Formats: sequence, structure tokens, C-alpha cells
Amino acid sequence: MRSAMKVAVAVSVVCSTLGALAQSGSTGSAVPAVMPGGATPQAGYVFVPESSKEQPAGRVHTTYVLRSTEGNKPAGLKTPMEMTTTAPAALEMAETPQSLGCLYVSSPSSAGCIPNYNPGSGGPTAAGYGAIALVDAFDNPNAATDLAAFDSYWGLPAATFVKVYANGNGSCKTPPADSGWSVESSMDIEYAHVFAPSAAIILVEACSNSWTDLLYAEQVAFNYIVTNYPTGGQVSNSWQGGEFAGQIADDSLFADFTYNGATGYKTPILAFASSGDGGYGVGYPSTNPWVISAGGTSILRSSTTSKYSSEACWGGSGGGPSTVETYTTSWSGGNIGPWADFQYPVFGQFGTRTTPDLSFDADPASGAWVYSAYGMGGWGVVGGTSLASPALAGIVNRAGNKLGSVFLTAATSGGDWFSTWENNLLYAQLATAKAYKSNFYDVKTGSNGVSAVASWDYCTGVGSPRGLLGK
Repeated sequence: MRSAMKVAVAVSVVCSTLGALAQSGSTGSAVPAVMPGGATPQAGYVFVPESSKEQPAGRVHTTYVLRSTEGNKPAGLKTPMEMTTTAPAALEMAETPQSLGCLYVSSPSSAGCIPNYNPGSGGPTAAGYGAIALVDAFDNPNAATDLAAFDSYWGLPAATFVKVYANGNGSCKTPPADSGWSVESSMDIEYAHVFAPSAAIILVEACSNSWTDLLYAEQVAFNYIVTNYPTGGQVSNSWQGGEFAGQIADDSLFADFTYNGATGYKTPILAFASSGDGGYGVGYPSTNPWVISAGGTSILRSSTTSKYSSEACWGGSGGGPSTVETYTTSWSGGNIGPWADFQYPVFGQFGTRTTPDLSFDADPASGAWVYSAYGMGGWGVVGGTSLASPALAGIVNRAGNKLGSVFLTAATSGGDWFSTWENNLLYAQLATAKAYKSNFYDVKTGSNGVSAVASWDYCTGVGSPRGLLGK
């Protein structure tokens, strides 16, 4: 782990069995006063790949799960088809770029946002800027052709795609191929592209799933955007490990102020990370205060018309208080503090960093169609908060607010103000009479071990996006 960078700053006043309750053992104002019963039961069959299971010390895991019709393995399919699961009083269907675009950004618009599995059914209209970097471990030898096949089938615009090996630390020359991580990276690049088809898609491959290699890859991703895309972008991380005592020193690796000082802080970049798939409980980098933590929902439909009905907390969605990222007034480049006080309205000044922040479909029963030749042998339905992180990065890119961690203002002679600007924007709307209800879906049903409630909760954060305002 690297040491924290010393920077001058002006300040204005993981995985357990799917759906199981993970005890965090932390104390403080962020811990729920009541711990209800278990998480919402998982509908249908779920396959947890080896890459998403808990890893040996020093290594991280993916945060995706697969929908399986057989219960014990995913099946590579020739083409997407209708797949439904009957949940209590509702229906869950495999989602597509068209149906997810309809639901989350109103593009395309259709009655009920019912999934269309036909070739050429499309997705959100062209939008986006700069680049979205997806940081993953190992090599996906078919990444470029997977993305091209995905785009061709759904009738999406071709992507500007680049693969980058994060091998400058000497850990490898070419990352070895891995089928489990290939599913992850295929999904990441495909759904980042769905919501921001005009943004360049950069797949940054670490030599392994070790903390050392993935944190190095994070630096490669940020630097690549700073060097090649002056308008900035996003970095998505669909992986997680347990929290550790030294993580504060790594927090600033996920903040653009570490990289863009040479450009006058004019290259804004936001980091996203999956909140995890083990139900209530947390991991890193999701708890990093510079990161937008992505939680998970279930998309529920009418059992008679298949039209969208509601979203619920997905039982596997990670969330809860950090045991490491506590409040301090001493600048270290990490921690919750005056520079990262976006959760003040919920937990008060001295609360700990608590996840998630924003949510997206993650239930494999309502998962999304993904094409991964090396990982699945073709098409499959994939869920988990691994889907949420790149999709939300694409939606925020599409919104075009170009926020980072620095705000420059002439009032202070161009002085730099480091803060968590995207999360500031998300949380600021919770108290509004109109903006919150217009810009977010407030998830109030379901449980990940702690029940979803009105406004912010430990499963879905502020809720899920509705349109581009306030993102």
C-alpha cells in the first residue's frame, strides 16, 4: 500500500453467502438501531462464480452473480430470449439496453419499459463525453469482439474502445486470461457504453487480482484519462475486498486531485465502486469517501402485463458503516471530514462513511443480458452490484456535469477546493420537496438484512436514478 500524498487543501466548513446478514461489528451513529431479520429471499437460481467468492488475503473478488436456469451453472446462449422469474406478487425479467435505458434515463421511451429481446431493439440515444475507464484484473482476450458483438446485436453505435495493460509495475508483461474476470470486464465495458455511447471506453487490465496490482491499475486508469481526455470522465471498479487498517493511505488514489494538478485541476474524474453482493456489510474501495458507492435493486414487473411496477432493495446489495473511514478534522487525503461531509444530513457531523450512495438494477433475476465469449461462451444474464457501478458511471457521464474533487472559483483567485462534489450533489437533494422525487426513485421495500426505508437506506443509498437531472 502506498503512503498518503501530502497535498495543500482549502476546506469549506466481502462477500459472504449471497443475501446473508454480515455483522460489521462497528459502533457509532451510522449503525442501525434495529437489525431486522434476514435479507429478502433470492428469486430463482443464482450461480456465484469462483471470481466472486471470498479470496485469500491480499486479493479481491468480483461482485457479479449469474442467473442460471439450472441452479448450478450458467449456460452460454446463442441469443437473448425471454427469461422470467416469479417473485412474490411480481415478475422479474432479464433486462436489456432498451428496457434499462427506458427506466433510468427515459431513452428510449416506451409504455412500461418492457424488455425487447429482438436484434436491433436499441438503447439510449447517443450521449456522453471524454472516457469511462473500467478497472479489472487479468486479461479478457475477447473484450473488443465481445463489445462489438453486443453493440451489433442490440443495434447500438460502435464504441471507441481501448484496452490498456497495467503492467508498468513489473508484475507481468501481459495479464493472464481469466474466464471469471472476463465476464466481469465484458459486462463493465458493455453497460458503461450503453448509457454513454459517445464516451470512449477504456478497459484497464491489472496483472492479477492482488491489491498491489489493482491499486496500480487504478493509477493507470486515472492517468490515462488525464493524458488523453482533457474533458475527463469516470473510473469504475466492480470489485471488492475487506476493509483494512491501512486503506486511508490509498483513498486518494481514487481522487482526481492526485493526478490532475499538472493540468490545473481541469480534468474532472469521478470514481465508482460496487457496494458488494453479500447483503448488509461493507468492503473496500466502496467505503472510500472519494468514491460513489453503487448499491443494488430488483426491478419488479406486473405479473399480468410485464410492465414496470417498482424497484425494491435487492437482498444481496452491500451496505453499512465503515469501521475504518471515520470522521476527522485532520487532512490525510482520506477519511470522512469537512472535505467529505456529504452524509452529514443523515448521520451528523461525526458519523462514519456509510454505503451505498446510489443504486441500479443488480438482482440476477432482473439482471442484464451480457455477451462474453471467453467467460460464458456467449450470452448470459448477469447481476450483482458489478452491473450497477459501470451503469451508474455511464449515467453520470451522460448527465454531463463533469464533476470531480476540485472546484475552482475566481472568488478565491482560482484556489482549489477539494470536496466530494458528485456525492454532495446526490445527497443535497434528499431534503428537497421536488427535486428528490423527480430525480430519484425512492426504494422503500425489500431488505439486505436491514430493511429499505424512505429517503436514504443501507441498501440503496439515496435510491436509483430517474433521468439525468441531479446526477
